[in-house]
Amino acid sequence: MPSSQSGLPAGVVGLTVQPDRTGSSPTPPSLPAVNRRSALRLAGGGALAMAAVGALAACTKDETPATPDPLITQETAARTDAAAATAAIATSPDKAGALQTVATQRTAHADALRTEIDRATGVYGDGTTPSRRIPPVTPVAPVPPPTVAALRTQLQQSQRSAADLCVQLTGYRAGLLSSISACCATHSGVLLG
Repeated sequence: MPSSQSGLPAGVVGLTVQPDRTGSSPTPPSLPAVNRRSALRLAGGGALAMAAVGALAACTKDETPATPDPLITQETAARTDAAAATAAIATSPDKAGALQTVATQRTAHADALRTEIDRATGVYGDGTTPSRRIPPVTPVAPVPPPTVAALRTQLQQSQRSAADLCVQLTGYRAGLLSSISACCATHSGVLLG
């Protein structure tokens, strides 16, 4: 290897070291030597560490709770309206036909909403459903049975609730809720009006 006049190999610049104040001989600073093999070991170890962290993160449980499906409240309202309409037949037998229609159609609304909720929840490859699936509600008939006016008010609230949620959703869900909203408006304004 050719050397320069300073005694160092060619291309290597020497460090100038100032003597310290104590009068002792100065010691040159030492830097750890990193050769190609050490650099490759360091890079390989870093890559393995990142892969291990990624694998461990994939195996941990997801602790964030799933947000409830917004259609669940609509399904609950539909089943509650159907039960109230069926119970109201006792207080207004002269409107039994209209009340039975309301009960039947609100049950159909609840079933359609449940089908959409289950579709969105999904099914595993083996045909089982996820454990986070929320079962349909079974409302209890109100005691005492509601009057037709009280049922009309309840249906108007269901209509407004479906319409408000409809504008927040898109696609099939928005269409389903708009149909339910229109049907509730017809029930409260025409059938029970």
